[in-house]
Amino acid sequence: MLAGAAAGAVDVQGAEGAEIVVEGGHGGWVGGAGGRAADILYQRIRDILESARANVARTVNTTQVVANWLIGREIVEGEQSGKRRAAYGVEQLRDLAARLKADFGSGYGVDNLELFRRFYREYPHLLSRGNSDALRRKSGLLENTGAVRRKSGAVAGTLEILHAASGYAAQAISARTPSTRSRDLQAGVLQPHLSWTHYRNLLRISRPDARYFYEIESIRNAWSAREMERQIASLLFDRLAKSRDRKGLMRLAVHGQEVIQPIDALKDPMILEFLDLPESPRLVESKLEQALLGNLQTFLLELGKGFAFVSRQERITLEGDHFYIDLVFYHAILKCYVLIDLKVGKLTHTDLGQIQFYVNYYDRERRTEGDNPTLGLILCPDKNDAVVKYTLGEQQERNIFTSRYQFYLPTVEELERELRRELRDLTPVATKTTGRRVPAKGRKK
Repeated sequence: MLAGAAAGAVDVQGAEGAEIVVEGGHGGWVGGAGGRAADILYQRIRDILESARANVARTVNTTQVVANWLIGREIVEGEQSGKRRAAYGVEQLRDLAARLKADFGSGYGVDNLELFRRFYREYPHLLSRGNSDALRRKSGLLENTGAVRRKSGAVAGTLEILHAASGYAAQAISARTPSTRSRDLQAGVLQPHLSWTHYRNLLRISRPDARYFYEIESIRNAWSAREMERQIASLLFDRLAKSRDRKGLMRLAVHGQEVIQPIDALKDPMILEFLDLPESPRLVESKLEQALLGNLQTFLLELGKGFAFVSRQERITLEGDHFYIDLVFYHAILKCYVLIDLKVGKLTHTDLGQIQFYVNYYDRERRTEGDNPTLGLILCPDKNDAVVKYTLGEQQERNIFTSRYQFYLPTVEELERELRRELRDLTPVATKTTGRRVPAKGRKK
């Protein structure tokens, strides 16, 4: 039986001969001519049931996460007294795994128990959230957790699971504004939107700052476990971190991706491994465009937050001459159009002039009141950053951008080499003889 407060009192019983009682609803069931009212009633009840189903699934996920964390805590604190001794208790862990597998199945082998142990170590404050303590005080069931654990570990574990699952599931479906949700985001504490599969993905990340980033972004953008795995594999954190100083890197780890200015919304390189296209000199722009549109949902995920698709091959006609913009997006956070030009060869200064033309046209002819200046983005497999710098000048920092794309997942080493190359190409240095500052490409070896 489920009670739906949103539509008054709603009771749902059984699949056959279901009894539906609605009190205080809007526009009840009206006689023989109540077809539309009946549809409204059906939809309201359907919404309640779908919400309840989602809440049940979320509660199950939260319960599994909490149980695994508690198992890890018992292994660390009970068997090992909290000491990190890698070789400690190998036989004890094997014996424990064998007994648990006999009682509960294959999900409790040595590998998983070691994972639970690491889960507790990496997330020691998972259940230390203030509202969790408030829930405990309100219920009165865990007034003295330590004493209860000493008296009966099984009872305490059950109560902690119930508190966490019910409390955080209620939090997940509570009516909160987006600004409140963003402000409440905190890495390292239990989140009802993250399943155990999410946490397994996070535990593969050794760097805490990167792990915190993916955790926050997954909650904020409602990534599925598969989407999170893809973003981790594509080194999203490292790609965004390339353009940030140490202070900006810390904000990225603590607050996730914040889109305040255009450069915050763009990545270099763009990872398009999901297109399953070979790196071939015979690749044409139309085929690349078609592949991107055929995988639009994943492409939007790679573009990042705020992007909304508008059109493809948008035509511009000037005095009988026709020009076509490959892809047009609108960025909901920056409140501006984003024009994307696709290239399959190395970027040239002619390509930069073309995107400048598109951006200028859109600003004069398509931009409406309330829109910010249009952004232009060229996606290309290769580019010369010095050519980009000297062709665009200050405009490069305002509204024209270039990003490489690649059809395979990168490694950290590749990104580090890319960063060193960019610094070498673009960082000016002072010569010893004249004191003038010259680009790195102009240095004598």
